[in-house]
Amino acid sequence: MTNSEQPTPATAPPSRGKIAQLLLPGGEEPDPRFTLANERTFLAWIRTSLALLAGGIAIEAFTSGLFLEPVRKGLAVLLLLLGMMLSSGAAVRWVRVERSMRNKAPLPLPLLVPLVAGAGALAAAVVVVFILMR
Repeated sequence: MTNSEQPTPATAPPSRGKIAQLLLPGGEEPDPRFTLANERTFLAWIRTSLALLAGGIAIEAFTSGLFLEPVRKGLAVLLLLLGMMLSSGAAVRWVRVERSMRNKAPLPLPLLVPLVAGAGALAAAVVVVFILMR
């Protein structure tokens, strides 16, 4: 046999890193478009958490004349905690969705949505009440 007639050995897919193997065990690689869409969704959650963090800082820094101090601090802390929870929850959601896609399982429900909606509505209600009382 000449070199051109010899069968080429099948190449194994490149190995993922240890962290990727730990976080995403088993299953098949999903279509890259779905993985990239999952990453874009993760980044949207992160942008929202950064906006909440900025809002908490702004409430504390710029609204001393509008709110009583305990209300101002409470509202700022609520927004900061919500931003922190949202950023960590976004990471957990990204992993859960990626695992589901790899295992061809139904996508998990976004448990962060009711939390963000409820806390955002509470923060908005506090702001509206204090603006109307002013």
